[in-house]
Amino acid sequence: MRINYQLANYPLMLQRLVPGGWIAVTIAIALLVSTPVLFVLGNIFADNSEVWNHLAETVLPRYMANSLWLMLGVGSGVLLIGVGTAWLVTTCSFWGSKIFEWALLLPLATPAYLLAYSYTELLEFYGPVQMTLRDWFGWSSVGDYWFPNVRSLGGAIMLLTLVLYPYVYLLARVAFLEQCTCTLEASRSLGCGPWRSFATVALPLARPAIMAGLSLALMETLSDFGTVQFFGVDTFTTGIYRTWFGMGERVAAAQLAAFLLLFIFGLILLERWSRRQAKYYQSGSDYSPMQPYQLKGIRATLASIACLLPLSLGFLLPAGLLLQMTWENAETINDRFWGLATNSFILAVITAILAVIVAVVIAYGVRWQSHIAMELAARVTAMGYAIPGSVIAVGILIPVGRLDNAIDGWMRGTFGISTGLLLSGTIAALIFAYLVRFLAVSFGTVESSLGKIKPNLDDAARSLGHSPTSTLLRVHAPMMGGGLLTAAMLVFVDVMKELPATLIIRPFNFDTLAIRVYNLASDERLAEAAAPALAIVLVGIIPVIFLSWQIAVRSHHR
Repeated sequence: MRINYQLANYPLMLQRLVPGGWIAVTIAIALLVSTPVLFVLGNIFADNSEVWNHLAETVLPRYMANSLWLMLGVGSGVLLIGVGTAWLVTTCSFWGSKIFEWALLLPLATPAYLLAYSYTELLEFYGPVQMTLRDWFGWSSVGDYWFPNVRSLGGAIMLLTLVLYPYVYLLARVAFLEQCTCTLEASRSLGCGPWRSFATVALPLARPAIMAGLSLALMETLSDFGTVQFFGVDTFTTGIYRTWFGMGERVAAAQLAAFLLLFIFGLILLERWSRRQAKYYQSGSDYSPMQPYQLKGIRATLASIACLLPLSLGFLLPAGLLLQMTWENAETINDRFWGLATNSFILAVITAILAVIVAVVIAYGVRWQSHIAMELAARVTAMGYAIPGSVIAVGILIPVGRLDNAIDGWMRGTFGISTGLLLSGTIAALIFAYLVRFLAVSFGTVESSLGKIKPNLDDAARSLGHSPTSTLLRVHAPMMGGGLLTAAMLVFVDVMKELPATLIIRPFNFDTLAIRVYNLASDERLAEAAAPALAIVLVGIIPVIFLSWQIAVRSHHR
């Protein structure tokens, strides 16, 4: 009887002992992940007035102005395209609407800098568009006609809008699908037409989701490096890179990064303040599918064009151009290409596995022990996605460099041996940067998947003598298989596309597909960059299709 009593109380003992361990591990992870950000913020008050004053008098106003114009332009564009197309495919029936439901997400697979390279090849003076116009109209030089310069602030706004509108489209469409049918039907019964129902009912209810998508798009806009650098648009990200490598001023680069970080935090706080105490919810429970509006004639044609245009410009046209250039320059696909692909694949796989493991530890810790310290740690680890890769790179390299120098100095003084740089410019530092940047993606997916498992399963496992770790491995993990795979896949693709952090931290003579595309495009060798660029696009399509399929299945079962 004594043995049985001890066995019966074994889960209870673990329940009392283990939470402390989960809390300690979670807080340790949060501190580690937040170290680069805290270090960048700590450099705000560093004594570097001479260089900072020079930057403030020369380039800082331009960085601020261009970044603000980018935000305004891209924000307006993604709202118009994302919300408009989401409402059309959700509530209207027209030619191609079922295809557009998932196809409008495809631009997510194309990094903005790839669009920049593709459209430059297409629209430059010796590109096919301008050459065709000169042949048609007999023009011989630039003085004979005017053509918009794609390498400009306006061009950057257009291309970033085409790539980032799916953030708003995705969240807005999910919000429209989840809206209560009786609410919209009531607005119709009161005499509201489709546009008035949209403006007065659907749009206010979907506002939180739309603003969340807009915030993601704006953060990605401020984080972009490849597009604005290639187009010669000076923003904070290009300024950080130029100050670090061009001027050799690491502290000044950290201060610029801190300034950008405060700018992003201000953006997040502004969005939350705009909502203040407003609540957006509906009390009905009728979620049956609503009969769509049947569009015919000119309305159906205009709706199809409105959906086809961003899809064509944001994915079909650049992907087709990359495919054509790859086919015409197939001889450039050599062993070096496969080596770069291997490097990218290894980095992405290692980061994806680590991100899923860390996310599971944090999410399960929060589930096991709902503690304010756990909640705060979880939120801290998820803030990296709002921080540009260049900022994270600066926040990692400076303290790591100081640590390397300290170790080297100690080894020299103690043993007369120089260790050199042990961590700076290594794959470990690069993977850590990826983990800081994309852990939020993994954590959000894992947390959502874990939240769907009923708590009574935890109690049942404990009553059978399973420890928290055993419960996680034997009960939760099999049920979370789809969520874990999704999290790993999203992190994998994000790592494949990441440019600024890779560009700054990567080891010497260790390139990835993204770096190869950037280097070739910088040298105006766009045809040779087509194959690695197309590989990045093809890899990015996988999670987009998977995500589209999940949304379609969920809406079908509602």
